[in-house]
Amino acid sequence: MNAAQPIPPDIVSLGDYERYARTRLDDNAWTYFSGGAADEQTLRDNRDAFDRLKILPRVLTELAGGNTRTELLGRTFEHPIFLAPVAYQKLAHADGELAMALGAAAMRTGTILSTQATVSLEEFGAIAQSPWWFQVYIQPDRGFVRALIERAESAGADALVVTVDAPINGVRNREQRAGFRLPPGVDAVNLRGQPAMPMPGPGESAVFNAVTAAAATWRDVEWLLSFTKKPVLLKGILSPEDAARAVSLGVAGLIVSNHGGRTLDTVPASIDALPRIADRIAGARPLLLDGGVRRGTDVFKALALGASAVLIGRPYIHGLAVAGAVGVAHVLKILRAELEATMALAGCPTMAHITREAIWRS
Repeated sequence: MNAAQPIPPDIVSLGDYERYARTRLDDNAWTYFSGGAADEQTLRDNRDAFDRLKILPRVLTELAGGNTRTELLGRTFEHPIFLAPVAYQKLAHADGELAMALGAAAMRTGTILSTQATVSLEEFGAIAQSPWWFQVYIQPDRGFVRALIERAESAGADALVVTVDAPINGVRNREQRAGFRLPPGVDAVNLRGQPAMPMPGPGESAVFNAVTAAAATWRDVEWLLSFTKKPVLLKGILSPEDAARAVSLGVAGLIVSNHGGRTLDTVPASIDALPRIADRIAGARPLLLDGGVRRGTDVFKALALGASAVLIGRPYIHGLAVAGAVGVAHVLKILRAELEATMALAGCPTMAHITREAIWRS
């Protein structure tokens, strides 16, 4: 691990980290972490949708004993802010996902390790000191996938997070224009040795013939549930009907997400999709919200609209780029402090007090 880097004294918000991260990341890495799909409408709307929501505070509320403790999958967490799976973290910092693990441990938060991590499952599991889940992309070779899951379970993963909204990459024009490529020494180490994807024949569609033929279906979710003893969550749910079907199959939780605006453009912002899904499953499973969270007020709004917790992705990558593990921890600290201030000022001393009545209805 590299020596801790100092945090610039004028960093007081996640936006400040983003500004500094732009100076620390080269154009190649910045394009990868910052970009979205196509015209990036969903990428922008993930943020704009939070700004459209207003909080209705209650005053003169008894706040004694206030806290941000959260119960999720049988564990108690000190706050409802988790680290989302982000690929290729060594693009941001030489310590990559190991720094993410240390930053999370400092703030006692949960993490989700990406299938496309740049450190091995075993390395990550050995250093992780707080609960962690493993994010799974179901690969064409299901035997390889099962072996990968068994490795994650042996390494200490508490749960599996199956990403279901990205059978192929989105049309990422920003990356195409920049000629994005992985530099030497940065790769998805846990996917080494998997069989190569078949190449399309003359006149065949690269999407439909080569990729979608091997894409996961609901049958694969049933298959995975049949052999793992770990809780399984599905990440990438926007449809209430998909949410209900997942619950009927027995998944442990759902992550309402549009992949940070990186797959299909012009889909709803995650926070806009959340209430319909919450209404549809009526508390049958915990919901997590991923996409656009930049302030403690955003966390509060997500909780009010039905989330049990939120995930952040780009913000902690910015912290990682600026100050390694210390930066990751500081990002979490800022966001938790902002959430606590929001709860106090809105008259909601605990998670149970944050309901839809806290959102202004015009």
